[in-house]
Amino acid sequence: MSLAPHAQPFYADGVPDESDGRRVGVLLSHGFTGAPASMLPWGRYLAEHGLAVAVPRLPGHGTTWQECNRTGWQDWYSELEHAFDKLRANCDQVVVGGLSLGGGLVLQLAADRGNEVAGVLLVNAAVALDNKQLLAVPVLKRLIASRPGIGDDIKKPGQLEYGYDRVPLRALGSMLTGWKQVRRDLPKVTQPILTFRSSVDHVVDPSSGRIIAARVSSRDLEEQVLENSYHVATLDNDAPLIFEKSVQFIRRVTGP
Repeated sequence: MSLAPHAQPFYADGVPDESDGRRVGVLLSHGFTGAPASMLPWGRYLAEHGLAVAVPRLPGHGTTWQECNRTGWQDWYSELEHAFDKLRANCDQVVVGGLSLGGGLVLQLAADRGNEVAGVLLVNAAVALDNKQLLAVPVLKRLIASRPGIGDDIKKPGQLEYGYDRVPLRALGSMLTGWKQVRRDLPKVTQPILTFRSSVDHVVDPSSGRIIAARVSSRDLEEQVLENSYHVATLDNDAPLIFEKSVQFIRRVTGP
């Protein structure tokens, strides 16, 4: 299947540090029903600063919601693990980052891979939703294939996430199951974390941020509140702040 431009993954080799020859890599994951396009400006910014970057396309994303419904948490996680292993093979240190669902996925990666992960960047990360309607998903997914979605939650005019306009319910059910494992494993996360949280987010409520902060074992945890962005903050008004702060964080946690 040929992919539309917004669905194309992005990779950059990076360059070794001039002072010590080390190469640092960054893995970025987009969110549920989204596409690599939501992470592309961030990835390009990091690449321009000499970092090796991988922005993979999660299976079932960037194509059709029907295809997404044939995939699940383990498919998405396996794709990230594969991209992570390729970065590890070519870099001295790797930082992982994710938006929304991508944040939950990279937290699981940090829990599983320990000191192979140098740091974690989160943008409106999702590991739970305080929405009682989700209790019906296990039954509802057997009756209907999808529900209307909430896409392009971006304050900045003219920006597109290229997400699906429908939420595939089987895939949603798989995500909810995957979140249970992430929440159980959060105490295994010990790496430095920089998290960005939009003060107004119409997709992910504040419960995820509270759970992450309360359960991770990281002693180096900083939250940056974004006052001028909605959920897809990587494409929103505060994106330059995210990009700049993330480079500073990466340099700090991977420095000699």
